Amino acid sequence: MLLSQLKEGESARVVRVGGQGPFRRRIMEMGIVQGTDLHVEKYAPLKDPLEILVKGYHVSLRVEEAALITVEKIPDNG
Repeated sequence: MLLSQLKEGESARVVRVGGQGPFRRRIMEMGIVQGTDLHVEKYAPLKDPLEILVKGYHVSLRVEEAALITVEKIPDNG
């Protein structure tokens, strides 16, 4: 599943970061690497960008960028 397919309030673990060059380096510098847990906080009113919580930081990504990140959904324990 892709990060861009998650809904607000859902959590996931990063399986793979796609892309290359500056994009991939920037994403990895933000701490979005294989095995990292993240949480989708919200989407902007027009569904782009989305805001995620990763390692205690709020990060905004364009939907097209989020589509390059493969994740596995973490079940909601609530």
